[in-house]
Amino acid sequence: MMTNLDRVRPGERVLCAVSGGADSMYLLCNLLEQGRARGFSVLCAHFNHRLRGTESDRDERFVREFCAARGVACFVGAGDTAAVRGMGPEAAARELRYAFLERTAAEQDCAWIATAHTADDNAETMLLQLARGSGLRGLCGIPPVRGKLLRPMLRTTRGEVEAWLDANGISYVRDSTNDADDYARNRVRHGAMPVLREVNAAFVRHAAQAAALLREDEDYLTSLAEDFLRGQDAQAGVSTAALLALPRPVRARVFRTLAGRGLSQTHIEALHRLCSGTEAASLDLPGGLRATREQGRLRFGAAASLPWPETAIAPGETISHPEQGLTITLGVPETVKEIHNTLTTFYFKYTSICGKLTIMPRKTGDRIRLAGRGCTKRLSALFAERGLTRAERDAVPVLRDEAGPVAVFGFGVAERCAARPGDVAVRAELRRTEETWI
Repeated sequence: MMTNLDRVRPGERVLCAVSGGADSMYLLCNLLEQGRARGFSVLCAHFNHRLRGTESDRDERFVREFCAARGVACFVGAGDTAAVRGMGPEAAARELRYAFLERTAAEQDCAWIATAHTADDNAETMLLQLARGSGLRGLCGIPPVRGKLLRPMLRTTRGEVEAWLDANGISYVRDSTNDADDYARNRVRHGAMPVLREVNAAFVRHAAQAAALLREDEDYLTSLAEDFLRGQDAQAGVSTAALLALPRPVRARVFRTLAGRGLSQTHIEALHRLCSGTEAASLDLPGGLRATREQGRLRFGAAASLPWPETAIAPGETISHPEQGLTITLGVPETVKEIHNTLTTFYFKYTSICGKLTIMPRKTGDRIRLAGRGCTKRLSALFAERGLTRAERDAVPVLRDEAGPVAVFGFGVAERCAARPGDVAVRAELRRTEETWI
């Protein structure tokens, strides 16, 4: 059963994430059929995590050949998960994979990215979130839609997938790591799920129904928080008296909305206490945020600084600062045909980089000659032009080499190392990560 495809309009492009396994092959085949019937196009994206040696290469080859035989455009990416610092292998693989999918979707003008999460995956996620002490939002499981991400198979069981593939003669590959219990999800899959199916053979379907009901409750509570905020001036600060008059579940969602990101239960409880005080006080939150209670009002803004040390990063590496909600990736040197710089993605001419690269907040006296600006300026002057507060200035990540700033995220790349089409270049990308949702 495929759902949410009514969101895809005729003429739009859908990028289908395909590992070569049973679930993703079911998704690709059904999307191609639905695309022909409904008038949208389907492209394939495969990411080689290079975690299983020849088996990973086999999967890539299988997907390429399947698409070539059917005239489906196939885009392949690869990354070294072991090079990602500050994250476990499973989280690192996910980070690299989604970065590749988002980048490919943007480059190919795809309105949607479809992933093959099934009803079984959703049930496993719900159990994992329960084990981690998640609140209602986490217990809703995998969101059917989030931004460009579309999960059309959340009501399709793994058994239905395999039966359909067998009936239609569609081959697929098997990931040997799925048989091991190295990861928490696999332990839930191999241990808890069979027991729950013994208790009730329809457990997976019932879990999907429960997730849908919980999501309705979550959406309703979030709507109450949004209604409350329409009567408040978030810029001037939200009345703490009005916040304390709200039911705690609604107040928690007001906090999350004001923060503009997910918050852990620990941070939510700290915000409840902050609102209950009488004297001026503040609380630092992940992602460089600070909540301040002053004169009976709660305000959210940038913290005084991002407390990370100067961190070296080399081409082919990804580093993560979970406390700040930041992930920075440097690609490997390669000849680029097109340059698509944004305020969070830059290309550097590899031979123009002086020594090692590091990432950190600004330093006193930092200067940069931004490409296309025709003048050298202190970062303090650039920040002043933008009207940034001191706290916001200290929260801007700066990428530098041994000669000084190479790029200022949110502003641009240095003229001395800006790449042009045909250059051997390195791609730098800054991504904001998410905290556990409640």
